[in-house]
Amino acid sequence: MQPDLSDQVAIVTGAGRGIGRAIARAVADAGARVAVAARTETEIQAVADEIARAGGQALAVPTDLADEASLRALFAAAADRWGRLDVLVNNAGVGRYGPVADFPVEDLDQVIAVNLRGTFLCCQEAVRMMAPAGRGTIVNISSVVGFKGYPNQAAYTATKHAVMGLTKSLAVEAQPQGIRVSAILPGGVDTDLVRQARPDLDPAILLAPDDVAQAVMYLLSLSDRAAVDQIYLRRWSSKPF
Repeated sequence: MQPDLSDQVAIVTGAGRGIGRAIARAVADAGARVAVAARTETEIQAVADEIARAGGQALAVPTDLADEASLRALFAAAADRWGRLDVLVNNAGVGRYGPVADFPVEDLDQVIAVNLRGTFLCCQEAVRMMAPAGRGTIVNISSVVGFKGYPNQAAYTATKHAVMGLTKSLAVEAQPQGIRVSAILPGGVDTDLVRQARPDLDPAILLAPDDVAQAVMYLLSLSDRAAVDQIYLRRWSSKPF
């Protein structure tokens, strides 16, 4: 189902490529005005330009989620431009991989800073903006490793488990304010991050970024009576791989 988001404002993090780009395009195609956020300005500007050429409205906001001031400036920019926030999709994430015994602490700190702390602070800002209106939707993009574990992915997996804990708690806490909070846990998706983590995987067995975007749009199409706590999205085929 394609929701009508023509009167809504969305922020999508990690929107310069891959899953985030697909989500930003999807919400814009549904009519939302969207703030496109990521660290690389050229990438998010390209996405914003794509949205504008398709007749939508987009604002490219270079954002480093590991930097609190940069993160909070993203929400301020959306508020200054459009005066409201209806949808937040926390998609940005970084992956660092290796065995626990040899894992550099600086890599651990970076993964936590972006994947957990950044997601937490984005949720904080979103709740502050959404609560006065009494409605809003937050979608946290977790991962299959939000409930499973794989070798050499302990740091990344720990943060995605933490995102699930944040999502579950905030879903209950924000409900009286009319804010729905959900998580999407994709299996392998054909993105740069997955190719880095699992170069052994055949792209033919991976999801596409648009598959995750469609799951986001499903959540945004729900009636006011319904909520979905989490979606585990995996590759399906009528033929065995």
